Amino acid sequence: MQVHELCPTKSLTLEVVAKLLKELPQLKLSAEAERRVTTSHDVLTKIVAEANRPIYGINTGFGDLKNVQISNEELSQLQTNLVMSHACGTGDAVPVEIVRLMLLLKIQGLIHGNSGVQLETVQLMVVFWNNAILPVVYEQGSLGASGDLAPLAHLALPLLGKGEVNMFGTIRPAADVLAELGIQPVKLKAKEGLAILNGTQFMSAWGVSNVLHAKNILEAADAIASLSLDAFDGLKEPFDPRLHDIRPHPGQIQTASRVLELIEKSAIANKPREQKKDVQDPYSFRCMPQVHGASRDAVAYVERVFLTEINSVTDNPTLFPKQEEVLSGGNFHGQPLALALDFLAIAIAEIANISERRVFLLIAGKRELPTMLVAKAGLNSGFMIPQYTAASIVSQNKQLCTPSSVDSIVSSNGQEDHVSMGANAATKCGRVIRNVECVLGIELMTAAQGLDFRMKAENIGTSPQLTKLYLSFRNVVSFLETDREMYPDIAAAEKFVRGFDFSAL
Repeated sequence: MQVHELCPTKSLTLEVVAKLLKELPQLKLSAEAERRVTTSHDVLTKIVAEANRPIYGINTGFGDLKNVQISNEELSQLQTNLVMSHACGTGDAVPVEIVRLMLLLKIQGLIHGNSGVQLETVQLMVVFWNNAILPVVYEQGSLGASGDLAPLAHLALPLLGKGEVNMFGTIRPAADVLAELGIQPVKLKAKEGLAILNGTQFMSAWGVSNVLHAKNILEAADAIASLSLDAFDGLKEPFDPRLHDIRPHPGQIQTASRVLELIEKSAIANKPREQKKDVQDPYSFRCMPQVHGASRDAVAYVERVFLTEINSVTDNPTLFPKQEEVLSGGNFHGQPLALALDFLAIAIAEIANISERRVFLLIAGKRELPTMLVAKAGLNSGFMIPQYTAASIVSQNKQLCTPSSVDSIVSSNGQEDHVSMGANAATKCGRVIRNVECVLGIELMTAAQGLDFRMKAENIGTSPQLTKLYLSFRNVVSFLETDREMYPDIAAAEKFVRGFDFSAL
C-alpha cells in the first residue's frame, strides 16, 4: 500500500498533487507535523485559560458579532454552532476531485502549526482521505474573503458527524458512515471551527485543478494545432527559432519549438516551398506561437500564485506559538487567487478562440480540401455543425470571462466590506476549462478528417509523433464517410483530449 507523508517543511508541488489525485495513496502526518499541531494547540489552550481580554474568534462571536464575548464554558459550542450556521451552500455538488483537494489542502494548511487545532481533528481529516469519505460540498455560497466559509463548513460538518458524505458515488448521512466504520466524530475546542472555515481551500482546490487541466490543454493545443497545420498544408516558416529569438517571450519560444519538433519529420510540412499553394497562412496557423505562447506565460504566472497559496497559512486569527501571541489579520482574503483565476480563464479561453478559427479554415474548402471535409457535400453536411458547436462554446466562454475579481459586495453588517469573489472566479474558470477541452476535441476531429484527405490525395504522411496522435484518436473516433450522429464523436473527442498524454508525443 502506498503511503504519502505530509510535512510542513516539504512544499506541495503540482506534480505531487497530481500524483496524489491519480494514485490516491494513504496519507500520514510526519512527526514534525504532529509536533507543530500539538504545540500550537497547547499554546492556544494556555492563552484561552489566561485570557483577560476578548480574542477574536476564540472567545468572541464572528464577523459583526466580534465584540460579543463568550464564556470559556461555551467555547466548544461556539465552534459547533459556527460550523452548522455557516453550512449554507447551494447549487451543484462540487466534483469529488475538488473535494479531495480541499481536504488535502486543509490538512496541509493546518499542519504548519499556526491554527491551534487539536491533533485529533487533523488526524480525522486524514482518516477521511484514507477511507474515501468525501463531504458533500456545494459550489455556491462563498464570497472568497473571510475564507471560503460556506463550502468549508460543508467540509467540516461530517467531522462532527453531521451533514452528508459521498462514498464511492453514494451520498449518505455522515453519522451513518462514521458509525459503520467505528469512527468517532470530533468535539471541537476553542478556535477549531474557525480554523477550518477560515481559509482559501475551496478557491485553491479549484485553482489547482484548473491549472493542472490548463497545462494539459496547452500541450494538447500545440499538438492538435500541428496536426491541423499538416491537414491544411500549412507553412513551417512561422516557427523558425530566429523569429522568436528576437521577441523572446518564454511561452512563444516554447510553443514555436514544440510545433517545429512535432512537424520536423512530416513529409507534408517539409514539401518544397514551391509546392505549397499559398505564400502565407492565416493568423490562426501563423500566430500559434504568439497566441498559445501568451497563454503559456499566463498559466505559468497562475501556477506560481497557487503554489504559494497551497503552502501557506490562510486561516484567521493566526497563532504564533513561540511568542504565545494571536494576531487577527486577513490571510483568508482571496484577492490574489481571484485575479489569477480570472487571468487563467481568459488565457485558456483564447486557446479555444484560435482553435475554432482553425476548424473554420479546415472545413472551408481551401487548400484542396473538400468543403465540410466530406466527399459528397450537399447530400452530406459533414463537419458543418461541429464548427457551429465550437463557435457557440467560444462565445459562451467570452461571457464567462467577464472577471469576477472586479466585483465586491458588503456582508456581515459592513465588517466584511470588500470581498474577492474568488470562489465565483474559480468555478467559472472550471467551466471555461471544460469548454476549451470540448473545442479542442472538435478541432482534433476536424484535423484528423482533413489529414485523411490530405494523405490520400498526396500519398505522403505526417511525422511519427503526429501519426501516433492520429492513430490513437482514430481508435476512438473513426473517419466520417457520410453523415452520422456526431454528438457521440464530440463527447469521445473531448474525453480523449482530457485524458491523452500529449506531452509524451
